[in-house]
Amino acid sequence: MDNTRKKVFLVDDTEFSLIKTKQILKDYYTVFTLDSAPKMFELLEKVIPDLILMDINMPEIDGYDAIQMLKTEKKFAEIPVVFLSGIYDEDSIVKGLALGAVDHIIKPYAPEALHACIAKHLNPIKDPDDLHIDEDKDARKLSVLAVDDSPSMLRSIHFALHGRYKVHTLQKPQNLKKIIETLKPNLFLLDYNMPELNGFELVKIIHEFPEFKNTPIVFLTSESSPEHIKEAISLGINDYIVKPFTSKNLRDKITKCIGIKH
Repeated sequence: MDNTRKKVFLVDDTEFSLIKTKQILKDYYTVFTLDSAPKMFELLEKVIPDLILMDINMPEIDGYDAIQMLKTEKKFAEIPVVFLSGIYDEDSIVKGLALGAVDHIIKPYAPEALHACIAKHLNPIKDPDDLHIDEDKDARKLSVLAVDDSPSMLRSIHFALHGRYKVHTLQKPQNLKKIIETLKPNLFLLDYNMPELNGFELVKIIHEFPEFKNTPIVFLTSESSPEHIKEAISLGINDYIVKPFTSKNLRDKITKCIGIKH
């Protein structure tokens, strides 16, 4: 085994997919093929891969359950997982991203797209502020700034909204104050439960800026108690979305708050 090569786990219950994908990758990576999630977890006790390519629809343990199990184990939680699946409906893709997948490739795929995806996630470019600015130049599109400490949640938000809005994402809420005037978003989408600064504290920061007094604010939260919602509304938020969300629900709430039909 070439120890200088990156190690990739390929997990799929379809033999043809295992053979085809390994053939594409074998000249560049050390590829381990596994036909079930239980076999993957068994091998993980001996080998830690640099990346996992995993199908979703599998017997015994499907991809969604497998990634949740990976993320609860500290020694496996940081391994990037890319779903390689025939599933192509939007909400299924959003669900996978929200659970922690770094990407989703739809079968059938082009070999170049697979290689590009793997290279991107094996060698990620880190922004020091964990800020992603949408470079879309379409002046007709309104912008959304999503603030959440979960990279996977930000990926799912970006996937659900990209193309309809300019979607800026910020992982470090403490940096909101220094970037808010530069981005001038048309709507804020804020997580509630975050370390250092929670959603309520971010609302207060936003309202320190007179130009954003009337900018819509939507909470994206797992908290849905009447007391929590009442407190949020008293601070001036326009709406809230309870996690997990669907793409349509997210887009409908934003459309309602911004007042633009798509």
